[in-house]
Amino acid sequence: MKEEHILVQEIPAVLYGDSSEKLFLYIHGKMGCKEEASRFAEIVCARGYQVLSMDLPGHEERTDEMERFVPWEVVPELQAVYEFARQHWKKISLYANSIGAYFSLLTFQEVNLEKSLFVSPILDMEKLIRDMMGWAGVTQEQLKAAGEIPTAFGETLSWEYLTYAAENRITKWDSPTAILYAGQDHLTARQTVDDFARQFGCAVTVMENGEHWFHTEEQLSVLDAWLQNET
Repeated sequence: MKEEHILVQEIPAVLYGDSSEKLFLYIHGKMGCKEEASRFAEIVCARGYQVLSMDLPGHEERTDEMERFVPWEVVPELQAVYEFARQHWKKISLYANSIGAYFSLLTFQEVNLEKSLFVSPILDMEKLIRDMMGWAGVTQEQLKAAGEIPTAFGETLSWEYLTYAAENRITKWDSPTAILYAGQDHLTARQTVDDFARQFGCAVTVMENGEHWFHTEEQLSVLDAWLQNET
């Protein structure tokens, strides 16, 4: 499989596959990297696609930019990557994982994507932040007063982030979308997925004993089979 490392608007990226009119944009989640797209590319490049994957701020080649791993910084980058893709490919589809799906929902609401594949997507960031506030025993008033509050489970709660999520709810999504959801996902509730799928007409596949991060041999086998079916 052909692999080429490139820069897109100074953003480190990797392009997989032979020349084609069809492209998948691959958007990784937190702690991911552009190279993780290689497993996905092995499947879809054999079906005539290319795959373009980038490092989001704070990841892989951009570890010194973690403070920019927020939607108001990431969305403009994804818009720039999409514009690059639009200039080189006729048909653009999307694969996004976890928070990568949330960033994608914000970015591509007005874009005509051929199809979208979401794995363990974060679909309601405001709810997730409020859930984490509950886990940490932090009230809205405390967070507003402090601005940011670190938690024992490694996440820093942010009033700016909560406000942004509340003001930028996902109200439009027209791309034909399939979702792979894990029954043991601790970040996104089954009800949230069901509500999103009902609102936007998405197909949902559930691995009941799966976790938010698909990483075991069994989980990856389910993921691969799902991708084979959806692409």
